[in-house]
Amino acid sequence: MSATARPLALVTGASSGIGLELARLCAQHGHDLLLGADRPLGEAEAALRAEGAQVETVQADLATLEGVDRLVDALAGRHVAVLCANAGHGLGHAFLDQPWPEIRHVIDTNVTGTVYLLHRLGSAMRGAGQGRILVTGSIAGYTPQPFQAVYHATKAFIDNFTIAFREELKESGVSVTLLMPGATETEFFDRAGMEDTKLGQSKKDDAADVAKTGFEAMLRGDADVVYGMKNKVTTALADVMPAETSARMASNQARPGSGKKSA
Repeated sequence: MSATARPLALVTGASSGIGLELARLCAQHGHDLLLGADRPLGEAEAALRAEGAQVETVQADLATLEGVDRLVDALAGRHVAVLCANAGHGLGHAFLDQPWPEIRHVIDTNVTGTVYLLHRLGSAMRGAGQGRILVTGSIAGYTPQPFQAVYHATKAFIDNFTIAFREELKESGVSVTLLMPGATETEFFDRAGMEDTKLGQSKKDDAADVAKTGFEAMLRGDADVVYGMKNKVTTALADVMPAETSARMASNQARPGSGKKSA
C-alpha cells in the first residue's frame, strides 16, 4: 500500500438504508469502500463515488459461505481498517406460515453469513493488530416477537455474540461495537412482507441518524449503543419484564393486517 493510499472500509448490506449511510460516513472519513449486498449496488456506488471514495462492489448472497468468500476474495489481501457487518433482513407472518427456504435465508444471512464474515476478516484484523468492527444488531434481540419470531431470535444471537467477541479481542488492537437500532425507515418492512402491520406503519427512525450514532460509537470504541430514547426505554423494560409478558404485549405489533384501519 502506498503512503498516499486511503484506508479501506468493507460494508455489507450497503445497497440502501443503514448500510448505505454507514458507507457514506466511511467515505466522508477518508476511506475507500468495498461494498457487499445481495441486491444491485449501482445507485449506492454512484452516490458514494460522489463523496470522493474509490468504490468496489460485490453483489452476492451473503447468506452463503460462497457469497461471503466472493466478497472477501475481492479484497485481494488488502487490510480492512473498518468492517461494518450490517447485512440482514426480516420475515413477517407466523412461523408455521413462513416457507422454510425463507426462514433459512433469514437465519443464514443474519447469523451464519455474519459470523463467517467476522471469523474470516476478524482473524486478519487481529493479525494486523488494528481495525474497527461495527456490527448491526437490534433492540429486537431483547424481546421475543410473535409474527417475527425468527428475525428477533437471530438478533438475540448477534447481540449476544458481538459483546462476547469484543471481550475476546480487547487486548488485540481491534475494537468491536454493537449498534442496536429499533424500527428504522428502510426497505426492511417491505422486504419482510410487513407493510400492513402496526409496526410496519409506525413512525420510524431515520437511517442516516441511526448510522451516525453507530459510527460515532465505533470511533469511540464503545461496546454498544442503542439508538434513540424510546428504544432505550424499550430495552430497559425488556431487561426486567418476563419474556412471556413481553411476547404477549408485542403480539399485535407484527400480526399481519394489524396496521389496517377498521372501516
